[in-house]
Amino acid sequence: MKIKSARITAMPKSMFDEMPKVIATLEDGSEKDLFSYYPDELSFSPEEFVGLTEDEAHQLKGTKDKAYLQS
Repeated sequence: MKIKSARITAMPKSMFDEMPKVIATLEDGSEKDLFSYYPDELSFSPEEFVGLTEDEAHQLKGTKDKAYLQS
């Protein structure tokens, strides 16, 4: 099932705040928390997820994470 839209929760304001999450709305209207991430290492925009499957969204995170670690 493909992602119809996505949103990203608020960025942390202090060290102890929750990390931002990517939340996807799927084609059937259900919402799914895909993952959280460290915003000082990775960045995403909601548009990047539209049309992807959940697996493809996780692969996108993995690709960006690998690129960050290799930089």
